[in-house]
Amino acid sequence: MTALTKVVLFTDHDGRARFREELVVLTEGTLSSQLTPLLPSGGYQLRQSPVGFRSSFHCTGAPQWVFILSGQMQIFLQDGSSRIFKAGEHFYSADTLPEGVQFDAAIHGHWSQQVGPDPLATLFVRG
Repeated sequence: MTALTKVVLFTDHDGRARFREELVVLTEGTLSSQLTPLLPSGGYQLRQSPVGFRSSFHCTGAPQWVFILSGQMQIFLQDGSSRIFKAGEHFYSADTLPEGVQFDAAIHGHWSQQVGPDPLATLFVRG
C-alpha cells in the first residue's frame, strides 16, 4: 500500500485544536504515477502574507487544504505547541468551532505567522 501523510489540524472533543497524522492511500494511476481517487473541492483561494504577518487566535471557517507555495508558515496551538510548514508542504485545516459554541480565544482555534526572510504564499482549497 502506497500512501501520503496528511497532517490534520482538528478540533478535539475538548474544543481545543490539535494535530494528528493520517494516511491517504494512493489507489489509482500506475506504479510510476500513483494517485488518490478524485477528491471533491469547493473552490480555492491564493494568499500572500508579508514578512512579519501574524494572525490572532481563530478557528477555520470551513475545512480546507493549505498548501505552502513559498516561504514558511508556523501554526501555534492553545497548548503552546507549534509546527512549521515549508514550501512544498501541506496540511488539512479542519479545526472548526463546534456547533452552538461561542468562540473563546483562550480555548478554541490556532494562530499562524509567517516565518523566515521570505513572504508567505499559500493556496487554500476548500474540502
